[in-house]
Amino acid sequence: MLVETLAAIAIVTQDQAPLRAAPRDSSPVQAVLWQGDGLEIRGEKGDYLQVYDHRRERAGYIRITQARRQGVGEKDAPELLSVTRFLRDMPGSETLGIAYAAAYLSAAPAKAIDGEIFDAIGVMAERLARRASSTQTRKGSEIVAGQLDVAAAYGVTMQSFERDEQVQLCYDGEAFRRVLALAATSAQKAQAALSLTRHDCVPPDLTPGDRFAIDNQRADILDRIDSRDLPETVKNRLHMRKAGVWASIAYQRARRPELGAAAVQQAGQRAIDALAAVNKSELTDTDATAYSEAAVRAGASRWAAEPVASLTEAATPPAGPNGLSVATAPGQPGETCLYLLDAKHGLKNPLLSRCTYGVVWTASATASRDGSALTLAVQPLDSWRELWVFQQTGNGWIVDIAPPGPDAPGVGYIEFAGWTPGNKELLAAREVRKDGRYKTSYEVLRRDGLVTDKQADKPNNLSPFYRGQDPQWKAKTVSLR
Repeated sequence: MLVETLAAIAIVTQDQAPLRAAPRDSSPVQAVLWQGDGLEIRGEKGDYLQVYDHRRERAGYIRITQARRQGVGEKDAPELLSVTRFLRDMPGSETLGIAYAAAYLSAAPAKAIDGEIFDAIGVMAERLARRASSTQTRKGSEIVAGQLDVAAAYGVTMQSFERDEQVQLCYDGEAFRRVLALAATSAQKAQAALSLTRHDCVPPDLTPGDRFAIDNQRADILDRIDSRDLPETVKNRLHMRKAGVWASIAYQRARRPELGAAAVQQAGQRAIDALAAVNKSELTDTDATAYSEAAVRAGASRWAAEPVASLTEAATPPAGPNGLSVATAPGQPGETCLYLLDAKHGLKNPLLSRCTYGVVWTASATASRDGSALTLAVQPLDSWRELWVFQQTGNGWIVDIAPPGPDAPGVGYIEFAGWTPGNKELLAAREVRKDGRYKTSYEVLRRDGLVTDKQADKPNNLSPFYRGQDPQWKAKTVSLR
């Protein structure tokens, strides 16, 4: 409102600038101002501007060196846009850039406004949110808190989520949505799409229905971007994001049997294809983590890409001497019950039955050569897949579960990779995010308790993998990317 009604304003250029009661350094401080604060100019006395702060409803004086007079008429629009362009990529000056962008929107004629100015606002707002979510010193936290208030005064809205016992801020993306709606370059639209589809800014407390809707919205945004003229690095980022989004959609579709197995397979295949489209020779150092995340998310849902006649059919793994296999049936609402069968035990009297709220990928079932064990992929979350191992003991059949990692479910998967001679151990590949880093390991697990006996960062460094890895696993896993 201030920018729209005045011909000239003062924009604060320094953080923690004092608004004093009189034009003297010894006078009382009325308020502490932050870069980007807009002030009405009412006069000038010595080295001070006499101003009025409409946001705080307070008058006072600020040193001329701590604020910049700025015209906001139509003739000032080119200058305002030039300053905004400069500040767009200036870390630490986000609110100052947002202030100049707001002044430009007020000064420029409507026909001159396109996606560029909203791209700048979005980039600066997103960077401010990242700064606020990162670990800060006490002084740094105070500065960011003050700048967040300034950004909010210009209509920049932040959303907060609690992740890993820490509150994370995310920009709500309004400026980026305007970029997609207005004339803008391909690069600006790609930046908007990437910002609007971030995995870490999807609210963690959504209902399954709302999450499914958001995932489909994210996929639609990414599919509308024309990437033909984009640099390879940007194309890679779009492919990586698509891989993660479509992997999540595959999981969501699998939880809805009414959509059919073909819809699940289509989403799973799109995730795999998007990951395969990444040009690894053009990956930058900053994209290494994003590539690992995309691969792990696609790997968690990779069984969705396998053809299945129906989501509840019995699996047909290579049968052991007793024809070991699994079948599924609906349980309580949202629950899937699975049954371990053999030649003598059908659905009415299974060897073992268990129910789960996770997605059971029956196509992953693999029986040991002697028919004493069977592995199965079960996915409780869109980015988290477990390995279930059914095995025969002296007291009957039991099932042990190996999670991707020891921490709370996050981003990771563990998958069966083969049996060792004698079937006393099994081979597994594991990828998981821990402390912000992704780790890939190839392991030999003892069937007793699924304890890791040996592990290596590459399969060739583990002799049991060289001799016993399953050919189908090697052909389809994303861990060997």
